[in-house]
Amino acid sequence: MNNKLRLTVIEPSGILDKIRGNQLHGEISNIINNGTNFVLIDMKEIKFIDSSALGYLMSAMQMAQNANAKLFLCSINEQVQMLFELTKVNKYFQIFTDRDECKRYVLTSLSRIAQK
Repeated sequence: MNNKLRLTVIEPSGILDKIRGNQLHGEISNIINNGTNFVLIDMKEIKFIDSSALGYLMSAMQMAQNANAKLFLCSINEQVQMLFELTKVNKYFQIFTDRDECKRYVLTSLSRIAQK
């Protein structure tokens, strides 16, 4: 991972289903291929996620890991959080309360890298 901060925020909205999950996966792929090493999906406008979209999120996480990038989530509503807990998906994602918490984490991580 390079030391240059490249954080891209994606803001999907509404219902994340098979079609929108696939579109999100493609968007994440393009972002990572263009050199972003931190991707944050701000989910504050997501009302519901179906199982196929959950699969696309898991696939995007694996894709990010394979590219030495990080994929984060933030601002998850109660219903989505419950789905993540029931399916144990929450164990695979680093989930932040909001964008600011994620940005602080990324800046702290970069500071540690720069000090090495």
